[in-house]
Amino acid sequence: MTEKYKVSLARLIKEFDLAPIYLHESEDEIFISTPEVNRPGLHLCGFYEYFQPYRIQCIGRMEAAFLKSLDDKTRAERVDSLFAHNVPAVVDTSNLPLIHELEESAERHRIPLLKAQDNTSTFMSALISFLSVELAPRVTRHGVLVEVYGEGMLILGESGVGKSETAIELVKRGHRLIADDAVEIRRVSNRTLVGSSPENIRHFVELRGIGIINAMRLFGMGAVKLTEKIDLVVHLEVWDNDKTYDRMGMDDEYTTILDIEVPAITIPVKPGRNLAIILEVASMNSRQKKLGHNAAHELLNSLGFATDIVNDECNWDN
Repeated sequence: MTEKYKVSLARLIKEFDLAPIYLHESEDEIFISTPEVNRPGLHLCGFYEYFQPYRIQCIGRMEAAFLKSLDDKTRAERVDSLFAHNVPAVVDTSNLPLIHELEESAERHRIPLLKAQDNTSTFMSALISFLSVELAPRVTRHGVLVEVYGEGMLILGESGVGKSETAIELVKRGHRLIADDAVEIRRVSNRTLVGSSPENIRHFVELRGIGIINAMRLFGMGAVKLTEKIDLVVHLEVWDNDKTYDRMGMDDEYTTILDIEVPAITIPVKPGRNLAIILEVASMNSRQKKLGHNAAHELLNSLGFATDIVNDECNWDN
């Protein structure tokens, strides 16, 4: 069963500088559990088919103007009908004087009522973005997340294979560390994964033989980052002489995380290989592929081979 996440109203009030008009209990005890937000224009007209009451409701300038155009009795009925659906919260974003029927219905039905300073579109866009991250499905993976040339690279592998050492070398070469050891991955949309570090171990890296270091203090603020989109998954594994590794890069590999397929590569590790440089090249090559340039396809085309040729049909020297 998928775990449900929630955000306290206190966090929203602090994040968006909201002014509480009415709260039936402590803001720390009121929670929001969906990233979707609604403007109840049709509903204030009396149309409630397909209405989803679990969304935060935003009363913008248009809704406020419509309510003021109604007579007192109708306005009170329409507002009361909205609050009677037990919505999680109502936010007035109209930048107009508060309609007193809103406060009366909020108190009657014990629904939080707040006032926002931003205009409706700006507030809703920021709110949806914030809630999409905070309420996103998530999973924690043992690995390292770094940003290399703008690409978020999730490095996975068995303990001791060299993930943290490679990350430190990349940081020294000007790239940025997001997380070491534990990477919290969130699915913020149907196509996007964002990784971050648990707050209690953020910026810390374990290096065998040295111990725990703080990457931010050693290398500066420019060496770390709080979050990053995951563009490429790199599997590090100890070199196996009996295994055949991809030498052409013709076949696209993917790793599925939270039902999203992410491009992946497998890098064999053995003494003498400079993993930091290899991962830099992997990052640049990943960006090239996004732009529609595949070096393996271009080479085979220039040699007169079909691009669907299998790797073992060509004999390449080391």
